[in-house]
Order: sequence, then structure tokens, then C-alpha cells
Amino acid sequence: MRQSMSMNQFKAIFGESIVACLAATTCALLIDAPVWAMFIGWIAFFTRGITARDGVINLACVLIGLAIGIAAGAAGAALAPHLGAWSITPLVLAVTLVVLSLQALPLINNVLASFLGLVGYFASQLPPTLDTFVELSTASALGVVAGLLASLVKKHWSGQAVNRGRLDEQASAPPAAAKGCDHGSPDRTALPTDR
Repeated sequence: MRQSMSMNQFKAIFGESIVACLAATTCALLIDAPVWAMFIGWIAFFTRGITARDGVINLACVLIGLAIGIAAGAAGAALAPHLGAWSITPLVLAVTLVVLSLQALPLINNVLASFLGLVGYFASQLPPTLDTFVELSTASALGVVAGLLASLVKKHWSGQAVNRGRLDEQASAPPAAAKGCDHGSPDRTALPTDR
């Protein structure tokens, strides 16, 4: 079956793309930070409920991950002369214990966003300094803001309410049943955004 896109859906996608384009351009040309670091913030924004409050919580988790990564980078530099390549073993153990333990916190417990920050630091291959933290944090914060703006653009143009729940809950929601079908088959004619 062929699925078509409505004009409003196209406008929403185009608007989200414009927001991403503007954020990437701002990141590259105005704040001179890596564009991929901005997209870490963008991805983190969409890992939980897509509200401004959730965006701030997700950004805090990214920043915690960045800080843990920078501390691990400094510790790795200190351990390398003594343990050589084996320094990776105690570092990874300690870092994963700390990051996975964050899920027990009452509010700032988005482990996925924390790992995004952690991986972002190591992918940057920058030195473990305060300047690195500021550069990657700024880019990630821009990404979170851009994610919020993109979700608002989508809400405006698609005519849909913004998902206030978690992304995993949205993805696992049961599909709409086909008309006249009593066994709960999904409606194959409905677009994903219509469900």
C-alpha cells in the first residue's frame, strides 16, 4: 500500500530540518564548536519526554556524562605510565559503575543522555580541560534548544500534540486497530503520525 504525506507533515519535517540547519550553522560559524556535539544535545533532548523541563534534565545528564568523561580522561593520563594499555580496564569499570548508578537518582537519571555526554567527550579527542567542557557543553545546550524548537515546529505544523511521555512509551504504544478487525491488527493505511 502506498502511503502519502500530507502538506502539513511535509511542512513539519521541513521546519524541523530548517531548525537543525540553523543550529548546525550557528554551532560551526558562530560558536566554533563541533556540529556533531550539537547533535548529541539534539539526540539527548528526544530521549525522554519532549518538554522544556525534560530538555533541561536531559542536558544536565549530558553535562554529567561530559564531566565524568573528562575526569576519566585525566585519570587515564595519570594511570597510563603505570598500567599502559591496561589502564582502560579499571577506568571503564569505574566509569560504567558511576554512570549506571545514576539511574538510582530521583530526577537526573537519564543514563542514555549521560552516556551520550561521556561518549561525546571521548569522541572529541580533546584534552581533559575546563575549556573542553565549556565547548562541548555549549554545543550540546544548543542542540537541546534546537530539539525543543524542532518539536514545537512539528507540533505547530502537524497539528499533533507534543508527546509529554517518554519516547520509549510512544514507540511501544499499541497501533490503532483496523476498522472491522476484532483481533487488533494494525491499521495498515494509517501513517505513523496518525496513530
